[in-house]
Amino acid sequence: MPSPFDPIVIDGVKLRNRFMRSATWDASARDDGSVTDASVRIFENLARGGVGLIVTGYAYVSDVGKAAVGQYGIAEDRHIPGLRRLADAAHAGGARIAVQIGHGGNNLRLLGHSERTALCPSAVEDEAWPQRSFTGEEIEQTIADFAAAAVRAREAGFDAVQLHFAHGYLGSQFLSPVSNWRADAWGGSPEKRRRFHVEVVRAARKAVGADFPVWAKFGLIEGEGGFSLEEGLDALKAMVAEGLSAVEISVGQGGSSVRPALPDDPESVYFRAEAAAAKKAAGIPTMLIGGIGRVETAEEIIAAGDADIISLARPLIREPSLIARWQSGDRARVKCIRCNKCLAAAFAQRVFECQQEAMLRQQAAAG
Repeated sequence: MPSPFDPIVIDGVKLRNRFMRSATWDASARDDGSVTDASVRIFENLARGGVGLIVTGYAYVSDVGKAAVGQYGIAEDRHIPGLRRLADAAHAGGARIAVQIGHGGNNLRLLGHSERTALCPSAVEDEAWPQRSFTGEEIEQTIADFAAAAVRAREAGFDAVQLHFAHGYLGSQFLSPVSNWRADAWGGSPEKRRRFHVEVVRAARKAVGADFPVWAKFGLIEGEGGFSLEEGLDALKAMVAEGLSAVEISVGQGGSSVRPALPDDPESVYFRAEAAAAKKAAGIPTMLIGGIGRVETAEEIIAAGDADIISLARPLIREPSLIARWQSGDRARVKCIRCNKCLAAAFAQRVFECQQEAMLRQQAAAG
């Protein structure tokens, strides 16, 4: 039977094993989205640590789509040289790498300020985050921004691009009846709510050509008030018809209400049943993220054929060399206890740094 430590070819990309570092915001980029030496070290450590595939933390496709402090940018050609450093670091360590590209919409909780108006499918009153609904022309421009970012991913030397359609960011906002109440061509029916996804995949595929992998992290399910699993599968199949060639299954809006309470139990991996359903319905390679803390669980998932790739996020923050440890024979469970203090600390540090930088700019402007 196949093992997660076996090599595999996913959509033409040869991986040394079936473990993937899921896209993880690392807060290491400069305020203009450019890569730093600290960014490069993160990817060097992950590659040396034995993971087969690395996906970068989300990179914003336009300035208005920026969602977090310390977030990578892929909105302009000036971002390409730095991103190429990340790709080179992964390749030098024997890993393959994809860049995740996305737009925050009105999900700006990690941005650390409310100085700009957020664009989203359907605006709500929010004192913390001023926002307004997209015009039709702005939606078309955003689709073009995704396509241009996919081209930059290819030019920077990445092995694939991953579209961020999960976790309450813009893709989730368009697809969900919780956040999309439009009555035009971009909302109302399930077909219209998924139109944004379909058009982004179509534009990205056309822009990069047939031989460059276009993947997605997709919120296939939602919490209370959201769409059904069947509607999520229909959206996935519509994207595959336009050229989507692999998918990582996750959650859209309302994630806490759909995650099982016992993530360490092999039967309580967050989205295992949904990943298996997606693999069967869409017929493309499938990545599974969420609640996998034991190597035995990873082995059982791969052997059962419920997913093709095992995706890990926080465990690889705590232990970048986790895969090498497991492969060496030390099969103890992950050291990560899922407290989220790593992400909270990174956010607090970057907000402080941004405030200091803003103060210095103000002082310089004042003479």
